[in-house]
Amino acid sequence: MPRLYNYAYEILSEEIKKLSKEDLTGEIGQKIILKRLEKLRMQSGEPAKLEELRELIVDQYPTFSEEVLKKAARENHPAGTVILLQLAGLAAVGVAGLVWVANLPYPMIRKPVASVAPMVLLPSYISMDRNYREAIAKTEQADQLINKATSSADINLGTQRVAEAQKHLDGLPVWFLGYYPQRYCTLFRCTWQFTLDEFERARKRVGQIEARGFQEKNAQKLLKEAEQTIQISKQQYQQATTPTEKQQAIAEWQEAIDKLEQIPPTTLAAKMVKPKLAATKRDFKKEAGLTQGSKRSFTLMEVAKRFGFEAAKASQNAPHPEQQWQLVVSLWQKAINQLQKVPVDNPSYLEAQTKLAEYQVNLANVKMRLQAEKESGIAFKQAKNLIADWQRYAVDDNPNRGLLASTIQSIINQLENVKPGTTYHQEAQELLKFAKGKQKNL
Repeated sequence: MPRLYNYAYEILSEEIKKLSKEDLTGEIGQKIILKRLEKLRMQSGEPAKLEELRELIVDQYPTFSEEVLKKAARENHPAGTVILLQLAGLAAVGVAGLVWVANLPYPMIRKPVASVAPMVLLPSYISMDRNYREAIAKTEQADQLINKATSSADINLGTQRVAEAQKHLDGLPVWFLGYYPQRYCTLFRCTWQFTLDEFERARKRVGQIEARGFQEKNAQKLLKEAEQTIQISKQQYQQATTPTEKQQAIAEWQEAIDKLEQIPPTTLAAKMVKPKLAATKRDFKKEAGLTQGSKRSFTLMEVAKRFGFEAAKASQNAPHPEQQWQLVVSLWQKAINQLQKVPVDNPSYLEAQTKLAEYQVNLANVKMRLQAEKESGIAFKQAKNLIADWQRYAVDDNPNRGLLASTIQSIINQLENVKPGTTYHQEAQELLKFAKGKQKNL
């Protein structure tokens, strides 16, 4: 192997010739340096490095380009070496690409590879083994954290673990469940039995834990909201200066207590609130000075009035479409339902019955408005369909005047069925005027 290869020699000689043209005494220096480089080309051994090339040249050419020296040093190797390195790199990339393709999650690719060259699927087996182990571990952790929780932090961490377990289960190729990679498991001692039944059991268990975690988080949220409402309403009651303000605080206080009683009994929140609930009820009775029955009746009256107010507000600026009247009917019905729950022996019973009669009349009126809107809508749509039919008949070359006349009459009949006070009435009147004009022309 020469110590100076041809390409490196050409790089140096080109620069030397360039410098010799610029220097009048450069021809002698050129011959000296080229003679040194030729001698180096004839020697065998390790390729000359940057320092050696610099020493050979700088005594004659002190301003010789350092960049050219570095380039010559880099290129001082056999010409085929770079090509071989590039080919080796391409081969490595090609092999990696084939392995990557073989490990794609497609049965048509992986099954033939598994039967012929199973070790090519080693990355898949490693991923499957890791996902399986992690799924089992995360499921066990989630089970312990959620089903044996001692605080809300346990529940939050448990829901995080069950989400991680689900992610690892999703990483297991379902189509591959019936295949047991014997060679891989012989080498690495798989602890799992990759069967469809086991996979389904794991899925089911994760789903159950996830549902339990969701229930626990909802219960914790309900507990937190109720406790905050109790604290706020208690302060409002103590700071209230009028009976109305006190009654409002009492109503909110009782609603918060009702929320506490709605917490599912099997949750951690229920266990946490159980010792507090009795004390909360005792404080409520002591501070408010009301029985549970009278308080509930007051709440029912207030809720009914709120529904009635919203119903009356929604009825304003009629006419309204059918959906709006249905909403108003629903609001009046909810108000009536609240009033009907007030017991006979309650002091508010007479007021509740008075309101009940008023609300029932309002409900009946709204139902009539709703029925009128429905019937008018049907009649109006049928009239529009008949108008479309009439337009088709009218464009014929020899229209049937009898058919046109009967169709116009049917249109008029339907439009006259559209009742005043509905959303269809104004447009129906315009169409009715048009239809009667056409009838007159016929």
